[in-house]
Amino acid sequence: MQVVPLTTYQKRWVNDKSRFKIGVFTRQGGKSFASSLEAVIDCYERKTSWVFLSAGERQSKELISKAKMHAKSIHIAIESMSTELIIGNNTYKQLEIKFPNGSRIVGLPANPDTAVGWSANILLDEFSKHKASYEIWKAMFPTVTRGYKVRVVSTYSGRKNKFYELFHSSPTLCRFNGAESEYMGEEGGWSKHFVDIHQAVAMGLELKDPDGKPCDIEVLRKALSDEDVWQEDYLCIALEENTSFITNDMISECQNHTLLNPKWVDELIRKAMATYDEKKLNQEIPKIEMEEGKEKELYMGYDIARSRDFSVIWIDEKSNFVRRAYAIISMKKFPFTVQEMILFSLLNTGTIKRACLDAGLFGANITEKAQGIYGADVVEGIHFSNKVKETLAYAVRHSMEDKQTEIPVDEIVRHSFRSIKKYTTSANYVRFDAERTEKSGHGDHFWAKALALHASESKESGPVGYESGKKGRWRKFFSSRGAI
Repeated sequence: MQVVPLTTYQKRWVNDKSRFKIGVFTRQGGKSFASSLEAVIDCYERKTSWVFLSAGERQSKELISKAKMHAKSIHIAIESMSTELIIGNNTYKQLEIKFPNGSRIVGLPANPDTAVGWSANILLDEFSKHKASYEIWKAMFPTVTRGYKVRVVSTYSGRKNKFYELFHSSPTLCRFNGAESEYMGEEGGWSKHFVDIHQAVAMGLELKDPDGKPCDIEVLRKALSDEDVWQEDYLCIALEENTSFITNDMISECQNHTLLNPKWVDELIRKAMATYDEKKLNQEIPKIEMEEGKEKELYMGYDIARSRDFSVIWIDEKSNFVRRAYAIISMKKFPFTVQEMILFSLLNTGTIKRACLDAGLFGANITEKAQGIYGADVVEGIHFSNKVKETLAYAVRHSMEDKQTEIPVDEIVRHSFRSIKKYTTSANYVRFDAERTEKSGHGDHFWAKALALHASESKESGPVGYESGKKGRWRKFFSSRGAI
């Protein structure tokens, strides 16, 4: 039965009646569309049950919406409902569609608790993105013992997850690679479908621009401007773990399009550069107004560079458990004198509660000065050893995974976060590094964010101001430059 227009590979997926079926599909190739259609047709033709397990509640809602759309297109008078599923101390939103013949489709966010206890056909949607994929698989598979089917679809998300292992290591019944197919016939085998972006277009996927005109694949690749994402999400090449410490999905989940830099950021940079250009000696610290920041709990991270990379000041607002980007100041090849003026202008406002500064080779001097004025209790110097980087990097990732970080929709920020790579040496030492590019530096925005997060989690202290901490010769130093 064909109820809606499908590409060739979607038709092949829907018509494949194999009991165990798994597919690697390009991003936006219609894998969830085709998988939910198969379930709806199955429910229409006979009394049965399906359980859709998605990466989260949002994805579960979207998948059930596709199933509702399919049911409507073939004029099925379904009944839909939303209830709460309580398991132990946790509550999950359970979405459900009921068919006139008694069939039903249940949608849930996937975890080991929600995957267990069903007698139904199972669809694991974007399985590579599921947390605890091995535990989910262990809990889920016995539910299909008595004659039910399993459908698993996803793009890749690295290699250390059950989806990758299942596609590459399980027995193979049939192999579909683009338009080609091969019958293997292995006992207990899976029907395996693979479609990258080029194969999808060749098999009927239409790419269009906002005006509905045909769009070339290369246009998408150039606009994306991230080769790792292109290879994994579109070319369906599973990348090694060390290429995706912060995944594209993590970034997208944490982006907030309403986050914009305050107007004073550009004005501060302009004043600092003008002061530096006009008076090489006796620079005065520019004064800025941060009225909107006085009611916020602000924390600063400062990753310091001079010529090759970005110096980045990242200021987070802490609101309950969420750290929300409040201001990001990117400085490329700024003289240290200008960077100092910008830093101390911010600290002098009295709105920054705590600041963590990169106290390495380039930052040692400015960190010492800042601590001399504001005190080591409110300005902390961080030395980037491998162990420190590991602690900071995992803190950012956990904050993003738990949706406790919000970042702006910004191409350089995305590039910086995606550039962070984790390497494990032959001696089992872990180190973090980033590919250095002209466009996004050397992971500088990521490390500035990591320092700001660390500042917000350090011991509590009062707002930073020039009255805090040691004064002595540092008070005299800045007094002569208009800072006090």
